[in-house]
Amino acid sequence: MNAAENLTPMAHTAQNRCFGCGQANPGGLHLDFFLAEDHSVVCLASILAAFEGPPGYLHGGIIATLLDEIMSKAVRARGWTAMTRRIEVDYLRPVPSGAPIRMEGRVTHSEGRKHWTEARILNAEGDELAAGRGLFIEVRPRQKA
Repeated sequence: MNAAENLTPMAHTAQNRCFGCGQANPGGLHLDFFLAEDHSVVCLASILAAFEGPPGYLHGGIIATLLDEIMSKAVRARGWTAMTRRIEVDYLRPVPSGAPIRMEGRVTHSEGRKHWTEARILNAEGDELAAGRGLFIEVRPRQKA
């Protein structure tokens, strides 16, 4: 995060057990998300070696999870609760474990309950390591029987 960025922290509930952002999940990633002025969402992190695939690099499933998380938060930042319908991941370069990375996500288009998103993971030099696109479907509260 550079000093010129104006990022606002996104709040999470204390008992959130989400694998990506839940502080109440002892085995989770404990990610923190920020809302940027352009309504995109940013996450700055270093992911532990415990989530490696090949030595020194994150497992592909964790990379997909990171992209899914940042896209999901981009939808939530608009005030919608939605779940992933489809996600597409482009693995461009290996993502190192333990190194600082930056994730960015945004909503690109919405129609009714459907919200299309895109995301990317960057290294400290700004090189794009992975990119994703997703479709999220807004969920409605359950009706009580």
